[in-house]
Amino acid sequence: MTRWLRNFLGLDAAPGILLIAMAVLAMALANSPLAWLYDALLATPVEIRVGPLHLAKPLLLWINDGLMTLFFLLIALELKREVVEGNLSRPAQVVLPAIGAVGGMVVPALIYAGLNRGDPLALGGWAIPTATDIAFALGILALLGKRVSDSLRLFLLTLAIFDDLSAIVIIALFYTADLSFLSLAFAGATLTVLVAMNRLHVTRIAAYACVGVVLWVGVLKSGVHATLAGVALGLAIPLRPRAAGDPSPLRRLEHALQPWVAYAIVPLFAFANAGVSLAGLSLATLVEPVVLGIAAGLVVGKPLGIGLACAVAIGAGVARLPEGATWGSFAGVWVLCGIGFTMSLFITSLAFEHAGPEYTGADRLGILVGSSLAAVAGYLLLRLAPRCGARRGARR
Repeated sequence: MTRWLRNFLGLDAAPGILLIAMAVLAMALANSPLAWLYDALLATPVEIRVGPLHLAKPLLLWINDGLMTLFFLLIALELKREVVEGNLSRPAQVVLPAIGAVGGMVVPALIYAGLNRGDPLALGGWAIPTATDIAFALGILALLGKRVSDSLRLFLLTLAIFDDLSAIVIIALFYTADLSFLSLAFAGATLTVLVAMNRLHVTRIAAYACVGVVLWVGVLKSGVHATLAGVALGLAIPLRPRAAGDPSPLRRLEHALQPWVAYAIVPLFAFANAGVSLAGLSLATLVEPVVLGIAAGLVVGKPLGIGLACAVAIGAGVARLPEGATWGSFAGVWVLCGIGFTMSLFITSLAFEHAGPEYTGADRLGILVGSSLAAVAGYLLLRLAPRCGARRGARR
């Protein structure tokens, strides 16, 4: 059993498989006689009190506001590393994925808005189909092995980074509640401390973690979504060590967080948010504006937006087709970008936080349907695409 577990965790597709398993488990529980237990577990009140400071939230919000802060912290660490010395530091590698990411954000949002233009409350979910779930997408690519060239994997990874960055900006600008300027000023002062620590070459992760907790509380109380504290903390962690030969603080923290996020936090988030009750649903439910807007945005809008933007960029000579790729395999990657599971579920938890059950059930159903169709269609397209492109890319 230990050997099997070790072999499973060594698979590139393991995080995606675990994510699917937890989503399926949540769906099974939400549609079983144990549904009351699943709902009661997520509604369990959890409180922390330190003197006058009192934080009381149900378990679901501790997962979404608390644990997901570590997810966004990891995204910020990866983003900073890529910008400073990785793929995003080379303009030639960035142009095509960046242009594709813009198209992949605009077209799904327009499709969703067009289908929900008569409902002001539903329009708040316009950003739900704009994100790409990198864990799921890379899991599908891992199942395909050498059929997919390294250049396409790099394109998908870079585009997903831009997607995550766009999602962070969208959350900050469009999904922020009423602001408490006192708490916001407190969070700003804490952020100033983090910047000063970076400039003074403080490299102890524990010091940043302590200040980061204070920052999280300030951001939580300010009305800005608490997970953005993770982004600010990640960008403040120094990449380069104090002395030559010392390990990089950012890389150490990134490597420490990666397994916890991939194998615990994101699967737990999927378990807490993917439990959609199918009671009373029919085929007519699938064509309701919210469900159809999200599903169509992911399955149609995402690949259409990425494909059109990339085709225009390549046709205009601004960028080139990824090395070793064919247009067929390239299109398969566009479709895989329609898997919007984790980030889409997170955005929908903000967009319809105060809406009725007719929205909170429909939005998650649209995400599950759209992401599932995108995963299957993308896999089949890449499976059936000529293998010569993948081989040529591998040899080069």
